[in-house]
Amino acid sequence: MSEAGTLDHKASSPESAMFVRDLWYMAALAAPFRPGVMRRVMLLGEPVVIGRGRSGEMFALRDICPHRGVPLSAGKIKADDSVECPYHGWRFRKNGVCSAIPSLVEGQDLDPAKIKVRSYPLIEQDGLIWIYMAAKPGAAPKGEPPKVLLSDAKIRWTETQTFACNIDHAVIGLMDPCHAAFVHDHWWWKTRPKVKEKRYVPLPRGFTMAPHKPVKPAYSLLGEVSTEITFELPSTRFEIIEGTLFGQPFKVVGLTVCTPRDAQTTDTIQMFYWPGWLFFIKPFFQLLGPTFIGDDRKIVELQKEGLKFDPNLMLIQDADQPAIWYHRVKKAWAESVENGTEFVNSVQEKVLRWRS
Repeated sequence: MSEAGTLDHKASSPESAMFVRDLWYMAALAAPFRPGVMRRVMLLGEPVVIGRGRSGEMFALRDICPHRGVPLSAGKIKADDSVECPYHGWRFRKNGVCSAIPSLVEGQDLDPAKIKVRSYPLIEQDGLIWIYMAAKPGAAPKGEPPKVLLSDAKIRWTETQTFACNIDHAVIGLMDPCHAAFVHDHWWWKTRPKVKEKRYVPLPRGFTMAPHKPVKPAYSLLGEVSTEITFELPSTRFEIIEGTLFGQPFKVVGLTVCTPRDAQTTDTIQMFYWPGWLFFIKPFFQLLGPTFIGDDRKIVELQKEGLKFDPNLMLIQDADQPAIWYHRVKKAWAESVENGTEFVNSVQEKVLRWRS
């Protein structure tokens, strides 16, 4: 930390582009995967085929046939839920073990079961597909993916946009408390910057902005409410809104994730969950949600014009403290995975003040 209260950060440093492992990543929405459907996604620079077997169970495999390198996603899911490669018909079970090689004839000493493609732990919950990206293939997951703490957690609205940046710039933009008046400046949406003061407390792999009364006019649609905003590695942000409307208590949960497809491509995916009787708030999200996420996408595209020159970047107190914490937590997690040591979150409870 310099005397000016800034943290120098190299835009193209290895740390800024690295992927952290031994964590659950939100890979895709579950709804498009009907029985017998599979498709390829990129995740942390790795090709992954996600599919739902005809039995309804889901799987995730490395999307490369070990025979000739053809993507398995171009093949078929067979009646026994195995994946058939389109080149020579090799089949692989959901655990990655080869179950059939059609070209073999009697007397040829080759056991297909000794051939395997990488399989990834997968959990489907809350309408989402989470994949565990282990540092060592085959390692058992540590913990479970984030869960939406809402009964009957059904996605009521969702938006996905692809950001042409690495995951760090997408995440920092996600938690930036001071950009709204400039990035989201529309004639129909104006904000007057005010001094804000929020209390932050640590979480197991991140931090949370403690429950508080929001000042944005949009929240008035829901009456008197409080909101809590959390962030945990690798890129999971929850906004939990609670209040009472028409004498009925309610909870609205917003979940935003930044899913790194490769070193310079990140999908920002936002989902909102609410009780069915709050159906009348959906048009608000349909109207404004894509625009606001699009604003954030456009600013990182503009940011790339400066990052081409590999500048040193600054993070200042207190407005950029969440970004500073993010880099520290991410680095500490990566070191704990690499060294096999216990992860320690250095975030301490603190009140931050800024104008936005």
